[in-house]
Amino acid sequence: MAFHYIPRIFSLFIALLTAVAAIAEKPFTVVIDAGHGGHDYGAIGKATNEKSINLGVTLELVKLIEKNMPDVKIVTTRNNDTFVTLQGRADIANKAEGDLFISIHTNSIDKKARNYRTVAGASVYTLGFRRTEENLAVAMRENSVMKLEDDYSTVYEGFDPSSTESYIIFEMSQNKHMEQSIAAASAIQKELVTTAGRRDRGVRQANFWVLFKTGMPAVLVELDFICNPTQEAFMKSESGKKKLAQAIYNGFEAYKHSADIQRAAIEGRDIKPAKSDKKKSESKKKEKSLKDSSKSVASEKNTDDTTSEPVITSGNTQKTDGVIYYKVQFLTSPSVLPAGSPKLKGIKDAEYYMDGGVLKYTSGTFSSQEEAAAHLRNIKKKFSDAFIIRMRDGQRIK
Repeated sequence: MAFHYIPRIFSLFIALLTAVAAIAEKPFTVVIDAGHGGHDYGAIGKATNEKSINLGVTLELVKLIEKNMPDVKIVTTRNNDTFVTLQGRADIANKAEGDLFISIHTNSIDKKARNYRTVAGASVYTLGFRRTEENLAVAMRENSVMKLEDDYSTVYEGFDPSSTESYIIFEMSQNKHMEQSIAAASAIQKELVTTAGRRDRGVRQANFWVLFKTGMPAVLVELDFICNPTQEAFMKSESGKKKLAQAIYNGFEAYKHSADIQRAAIEGRDIKPAKSDKKKSESKKKEKSLKDSSKSVASEKNTDDTTSEPVITSGNTQKTDGVIYYKVQFLTSPSVLPAGSPKLKGIKDAEYYMDGGVLKYTSGTFSSQEEAAAHLRNIKKKFSDAFIIRMRDGQRIK
């Protein structure tokens, strides 16, 4: 009688292998969200409006990804002048099972502000809980789009985008994609400054509904200020849109390459370098082993009026002359763990730094992501959520 079960068991085994193969072959999916649209114009300038700039940059970005990264699946929340609700945008991203959500917007400030015509600069936001007045104002402006919808209070569960009290729901949640979101935001922000020539207003945190409801790493890009005539002219021009799209593309490619390396490390595969990896230009002589390097007490760079928290590190101070190195982050803790703590699971070279009020523990020091990836495979046997971070002169690079 037992032999009758063999075909059924074999069929189940084949189905399981097929499902695993399908997951392994799932393409990296990026969801690109052109903010506003249709009867929602967004911020208004003298010569154009936000919805048009956002769509123009989005379409240029799609072209770049299609041309250079054919293995990436692209999903857009809109590719023409149509209105999509905030919740609708998140629903599209979640249905697509995206690996990264990029929402593109154009900034502005109150007309009564003294620097209304002169304020400038790009910033990239992640969902977060550092509530400054400026970041809250941006979130309120972007979230207010929901008021254009019928019965928005029901759809958005009683959330009032104009009430500061409503924003407590964000602070009560846990964002499990924060690390990846910050990594993507940092990569894009860097390129907006270096490639698109935007003033650096830094990576910021604010409570955007569209980021709150997407179940994946997610960022919201504020390209520049439409209320500034000079910046508006740049964003309205075809060359400006192309530069902004190129900047976002470069940042996205760098982020995806890093994500691919970590995924390959988990699966025990090698991976080719990114085509536009700017670290190729660094001298090969500087790519020496940094295993004797340790971290020092340092502070994150303050950019413009963005506030940063100090990054505190452990170990002996040793400068690395600006060379980027890699470590494996494996654990967070509310307090310093004693040497030999069971929570470290026998990792003897554990070091820590403080970021966002949380102690973060790392292991190993490597001159390339590929070397760190080999170490990551070993650490993941003890800490399945471990991942690779970049550092320079004792500071984490986000």
